[in-house]
Amino acid sequence: MDKNKYLILGSIVAAITGVPSAYYLTGVSPHGEQAIAQHEGYRAKPYRDPGGVVTQGHGSTFRPDGSRIKMTDKAISKKEALHYLHAHIARHQKVFNHSLRNIRLSQTEYDIYADFVYQYGIDAWNESSMLRHLHHGQYVQACRSLEKWRFSRVGKVKVDCRINSKCRGVWNRQKWRIEKCLEVNR
Repeated sequence: MDKNKYLILGSIVAAITGVPSAYYLTGVSPHGEQAIAQHEGYRAKPYRDPGGVVTQGHGSTFRPDGSRIKMTDKAISKKEALHYLHAHIARHQKVFNHSLRNIRLSQTEYDIYADFVYQYGIDAWNESSMLRHLHHGQYVQACRSLEKWRFSRVGKVKVDCRINSKCRGVWNRQKWRIEKCLEVNR
């Protein structure tokens, strides 16, 4: 596991200092995309997630053209689902990268936080204590802040997924993120 920390493409410090592009992170790695797909699972037909959001493929809520998934959409193949996933990640990449300007991250951390954005959205990320900790160079605290995101809506009720079996996957995913994040920051 590469623990080296890199600037994110678009960082002002990198542009001013002329750091070669080999020292930038530009996006989610193929391994990161595979992890998202694995955590999300695959469903060919549209369905409602536990929070009631219409979802398809590997947890995508948007089609590649930017329109929202509808319950009446046709089934998609696994190949199409990966295309949807890639487009969904790309949808927030510029804003996500901008939020990380002048912060050094390992590829693993970048992938973990991009996975968070995929699951919870860019607005949740921008308001998160994780991002605030990263801006202060508090990498371990940023990792530990992931634990705050263990809640989900089951029906219309907010529940703690550590103890509610209907959303256990949410907590398992957070535990995985926390462990991977802490591992690169030891």
